[in-house]
Amino acid sequence: MDLAMFSQIAPITDHLFLSSAAAVKSDRIRSFGITHVINLTLEIPNLNLPNLECIQIHIEDAPHARLSAYFDRCADKINHVHMRGGRTLVHCVAGVSRSATICMAYLMKYQRMPLDQAYYHCKKRRPVVHPNVGFWRQLIEYERRILGRNSVKMVSSSMGMIPEVYQEEFRNMVYVPSSHRNHYRPSPAPFRY
Repeated sequence: MDLAMFSQIAPITDHLFLSSAAAVKSDRIRSFGITHVINLTLEIPNLNLPNLECIQIHIEDAPHARLSAYFDRCADKINHVHMRGGRTLVHCVAGVSRSATICMAYLMKYQRMPLDQAYYHCKKRRPVVHPNVGFWRQLIEYERRILGRNSVKMVSSSMGMIPEVYQEEFRNMVYVPSSHRNHYRPSPAPFRY
């Protein structure tokens, strides 16, 4: 994995950007012409710059967290900023789950992108994008409400239910319990005679 990716600001559209908290630096904000920031962290304070509006949503990156309660509010704000000629950066701690989820919700609501396309669009621009399973369930429900259909469904895997867009990635992984955390590791190559 390219660790430099975690400190990059990824352009999702010409007016929407996605990053980790580590990338949120005043010089970088100015160089991208960012006028608004949506901070989706519990513990990281907003950047205090003149002419920069920041919104902080205190939410954890956990499958039970109700991020969907903010889908419309954030998507509407991103669209409003765009209509006024501004640019929005959405970030969380790593720029992988919470912030990616909000960007995908925006793409569905305002770009009318099906969820699978919104995911692949974000993943192409920021390869570390990987919303947690709970956020996927919320995105699937949101897609049904916004677009009237679903392009992604949850499927059974050796690691439990996952969005079908993760199937290829999870196919060669096995669950390895640990005393501290759950870890997923690539499975060994199958034995061939």
